[in-house]
Amino acid sequence: MKVFCGAALLLLLCAAACAQDAPCICEKNKRVTNCAMANGVCQCKAVGSGISVNCSTLTSKCLLMKAEVMGSKSGRREKPKDAFEDTDGLYDPECENSGVFKAKQCNGTTCWCVNTAGVRRTDKHDTDLKCNKLVRTTWIIIEMKHAERNTPLNAEFLKKFFKETITNRYMLDGRYITNVLYEKPYITIDLKQNSSDKSSTDVDIADVAYYFEKDVKGDSIFHNNRLNVSIDNEMLHFEKTLVYYVDEIAPEFSMKSLTPGLIAVIVVVIIAIVAAIVVLVLTRRRKGKYVKAEVKEMNEMHRGLNA
Repeated sequence: MKVFCGAALLLLLCAAACAQDAPCICEKNKRVTNCAMANGVCQCKAVGSGISVNCSTLTSKCLLMKAEVMGSKSGRREKPKDAFEDTDGLYDPECENSGVFKAKQCNGTTCWCVNTAGVRRTDKHDTDLKCNKLVRTTWIIIEMKHAERNTPLNAEFLKKFFKETITNRYMLDGRYITNVLYEKPYITIDLKQNSSDKSSTDVDIADVAYYFEKDVKGDSIFHNNRLNVSIDNEMLHFEKTLVYYVDEIAPEFSMKSLTPGLIAVIVVVIIAIVAAIVVLVLTRRRKGKYVKAEVKEMNEMHRGLNA
């Protein structure tokens, strides 16, 4: 009997050990490798950094971007000479062991400071640049333009869909979804999260926005789980998605970093103001000459009468 119990216990221990190291699928991040169960949770290594990823929650944006950059460098077939890749906003980031962005990011000899969303918030400088701290992004505005349609969407259904989707799919506490606004054809979603509000178990709005943007653009990070946007039993397609970031401290951009279009507008305004001043001065000068001439003629008339 004791031998039987001992054998049974050994089998249970072996089964537990096997289950502990059993391979698993990271449902919330397909850009991982070496996945195995640990303490009942699927744990993997992030591609590009090798940092451990907890698959029960969202992966940080920094690790996701690093994995995406590594994917674009993989040994796939050679591209045609004139082929190019849309990498706007994508770079190979430096991440802390916790997965968050390092405040200072560099590409060779060029460096810049970023916010918690990994978005550049200063001009680009050389490697001597100092970034004192990682500035928190407290407000993210997601603006989407849906495809042309004859009738507007039901605003209440739309608001309910996106609030439930962001809460359930991306595990963001509903109190951080402060607004869902529909103005045909634009849908605007506001996510706000101060550092004082966010607990250690809350997902970050920067990670949520990145997952959401990838979903809407058809490049989901989830494993075999695409987002289907269906409002009132009708599939919705988007033509454009833009994401805006507001930090707790204003960004530090100089005039030279402004877009050519904005600079052109500023130059036109300055020229218009200078031209108005010149016209005003010339008008006053001419008026002054006229007054002086009029006074001179009056004096001559007075002298003629006195004579």
